[in-house]
Amino acid sequence: MSLIIPTIPPFDEKAAEAAQARQASLTKPLGSLGKLERLAVRLAGMTGKVRPRFEKKAHIIMAADHGIAEEGVSAYPQEVTPQMVLNFLSGGAAVNIFARMAKAALTVVDIGVAYDFGGVEGLLDRKIAMGTQNMLHGPAMNREQAEQSIQIGMDVANDLIDSGAQLLGIGEVGIGNTTPSATIIAMLSGKPVAEVTSRGTGLDDPGLAHKIKVIEAVIERHKDDCGDPIAMLANVGGFELGGMAGVVLAAASRRVPVVVDGYIAGAAALIAIGLAPEAQKYLIASHESAEPGAEICTQLLGLEALFDLNFRLGEGTGSVLAFQLVEAAARIQDEMATFDEAGVDEKL
Repeated sequence: MSLIIPTIPPFDEKAAEAAQARQASLTKPLGSLGKLERLAVRLAGMTGKVRPRFEKKAHIIMAADHGIAEEGVSAYPQEVTPQMVLNFLSGGAAVNIFARMAKAALTVVDIGVAYDFGGVEGLLDRKIAMGTQNMLHGPAMNREQAEQSIQIGMDVANDLIDSGAQLLGIGEVGIGNTTPSATIIAMLSGKPVAEVTSRGTGLDDPGLAHKIKVIEAVIERHKDDCGDPIAMLANVGGFELGGMAGVVLAAASRRVPVVVDGYIAGAAALIAIGLAPEAQKYLIASHESAEPGAEICTQLLGLEALFDLNFRLGEGTGSVLAFQLVEAAARIQDEMATFDEAGVDEKL
C-alpha cells in the first residue's frame, strides 16, 4: 500500500490570542488557574474556536502483541494481552472506570493480538497479524504492515470524528510493548538505554538488566535501518504504536485534540510528528508517567504534562482521567464570567 499522510492545518494563532485576551478578562487573577489557563489557550488554537466545547469524548485502546516478548522482557506472559482486552470489553479495568466518570466512549481495537477472539462482541477487529516478529532477529514488521497500522488508526479516528467525537484519547495494551517504546525513545533522544527503560509490568533487577541488554542489541542491529519514521516503526515498533500514530495524524488533520497517555502512547506520538511535525500542536500530554524515560519522551514531544500521579499502568488511564481537566479548561473559558459581567472591580 501507499500511505497518504493527511495535511495538518496550522495552529490558529488568532484564536489562541483571542482566548488569551478572554482569559485576562475573567474573574480571577491572570494565571491563577495555572496549567488550565495555558491549556484553554492551546485548545482555542487547536480547534480554531475561542470557546470550544468537548461534549463528546472518545478513547481508543490499541491492542497488540510483540515478538520480542519471547526474549523474557516482561514479567507477565503474552496470554495477559487477550485477557486484558476481554476485561476492557466487560468494563472491569481502571480505564473503564475513568471513562464512565468522564462520560467517554471506549473503542478497543485488536490491531495485532496473538489470539483468536472469534468475533467477540464489542471488539473492533483490525488484526494485521498475530503479533509482530522478534525485532532482536529481524524487523518487527514489514513496511507495508507499518503503513497499514497507521492507516487503521487514521480510519478509526475518522470514523469516531464523523460520529461527532470532539476530543480523542490514545492508549494501549500489549505485553512487551515498553520494549519497542524504550527503543524508539532511546534512538530518537540519543540517551543511554538504561535511562529510558522501565521495569514494565514489574521486572526484578536481573530482569531489568536483561531487558536493557536486549534493547541495546536491538538498537545495534537496526541503527542504520531507521532513517524515517515508517522504517523505525517497521524495524523496532509495534502495531499498536502505528495505530496510535494514525489516530494522531487523522485527528490533527481535522483540528481534533488528542490526549496522549504516557510513555508508550508518547512513543507513538513521536512517530506521528516525525511524519507530520505540525501534528504536535494538537497533542495534550495527560501525565508524567512514573516510567523512566517518560520525562525525556515528554520533552521530545515539546509538551507540558497536566499532572503527575506516579501512573505506569497504560491503557490510556492518564488520557481518560485528563479528559475532565480538558473539559474544565474549556468550560472555564466558555462559562466563567468576565469582570464586567460580574460587576467585579479589576486590580488597579
